[in-house]
Amino acid sequence: MAALTRTVKAQTARAPVAPQAPSRAMVADDVGKLLLRLALGTLMLLHGIAKMQNGIDPIIDAVAKAGLPPLLAYGVFIGEVLAPLLLIIGLWARLSALVIAVNMIFAIALMHSGDIATLSKNGGWAIELQALYLTLALAVALLGPGRHAAGRTL
Repeated sequence: MAALTRTVKAQTARAPVAPQAPSRAMVADDVGKLLLRLALGTLMLLHGIAKMQNGIDPIIDAVAKAGLPPLLAYGVFIGEVLAPLLLIIGLWARLSALVIAVNMIFAIALMHSGDIATLSKNGGWAIELQALYLTLALAVALLGPGRHAAGRTL
């Protein structure tokens, strides 16, 4: 009996498993994650490109005024150029999203802290764009990059 059990287990262990096609829900999840990554990465990258073209003197001033080393202002290029590029291609997406989230926390604290409890002329929250970027970055960090990414597990 023991020999029969070992034979059955050995045959079962060797049986190839056919790959299954992803379900519609899995496909939708992955496409949704891709859209989140592309939207956040592209929109944040445009802010970074604008800073590359126009300079970051206001950020340097705000960082210095906050008592932080002015060199820290150059981190904006990591948060608004490098991290968005990595996010778009899906390489180190979770880490890139966290870098963008930290960048947005600094942006809100240094440049928009006076607007946190303010409504815009249109009735929206004065920092709704910054809050949206922060929330999207946290969502991508929590959800991961999805299957349509260069580094799915990173």
